[in-house]
Amino acid sequence: MNSGTPQLYYKGERLRSLRAFCQTARLGSVSRAAEALFLSQPAVSLQLKALERSFGERLFERRGRRLNLTREGEVLYELALPLVEELDSLEERFRNRLRGLSAGELHIAAGSSTILYLLPPLVQAFRGAFPDMRLELHNVTGVDGLALLRSDTVDFAVGSMLEVPRDLDYAPVYRFDQMLITPRDHPLAHKPDIQIEDLSPYGLILPPRRLTTYRLVDMVFQKRRVPYTVALEVGGWEVIKQYVAMGLGISIVTSFCLTEADRERLAVREMGAFFPPRSYGVVSRKGKYLSEPARGFLDLVKPGLLQGRAYDEPGHSER
Repeated sequence: MNSGTPQLYYKGERLRSLRAFCQTARLGSVSRAAEALFLSQPAVSLQLKALERSFGERLFERRGRRLNLTREGEVLYELALPLVEELDSLEERFRNRLRGLSAGELHIAAGSSTILYLLPPLVQAFRGAFPDMRLELHNVTGVDGLALLRSDTVDFAVGSMLEVPRDLDYAPVYRFDQMLITPRDHPLAHKPDIQIEDLSPYGLILPPRRLTTYRLVDMVFQKRRVPYTVALEVGGWEVIKQYVAMGLGISIVTSFCLTEADRERLAVREMGAFFPPRSYGVVSRKGKYLSEPARGFLDLVKPGLLQGRAYDEPGHSER
């Protein structure tokens, strides 16, 4: 017997004990929990006692004919129930996922800006090429999007990355310039030869600091040792553009979010001399097998469908 067997056995026993614990907590009775689990009452009692010995806490107290959770038992129940339910439904979710793959499903994670500005022509082309495929866009960013990738809930993600974890691959496909937007009557709107120091007196409106845009702007100002002020943090380019138009601040945005209507109500200035182009591409889990729908979508992610420049500089990335 190898050294790993006792540990696996212990984990299996712990799961059975937690399952018995959750059923007893839910039903308020060892006998009813035993019936639900198709076990004998003594077997369930032994599992509960083993769990109490393991944690060193009393988990139940009897009130009349019903077993109620102690304070410590309530804490364990809150932690254990999602784990037990996840494991108990694993096979069903696995079968459902396989049925989805065979039916032709594609799941993509992307932030709201990517979904709103970058993906529409790609989605339109995909629907035209694969009309029977079901496509689901998961509106998530940051650690939530990475969690979906690592759990294989999504096939891949589309977005921008500055740092790439070791277990993921990032293939930048497009580059978009960074632009300064201000109200049309702002002092910077028509100032010739804008320098980054010229932005310092004015409050910036930026996405939340956990997002790549905020970190990119901060990195540029810090590198040049130019002080800056964030007047407002708010999610979504549409909201940011609206607040800039109202005179609540200025912002640095990616060019793909600017429409002709935006250019009529806002002053737009190129900032390529200070802010590097923003790359957008495909993020995937290393070693993941891509389904046929996923490969079909990626075939569409190529220069020509979007207004951005192709990311054609070998070896260049934002890692």
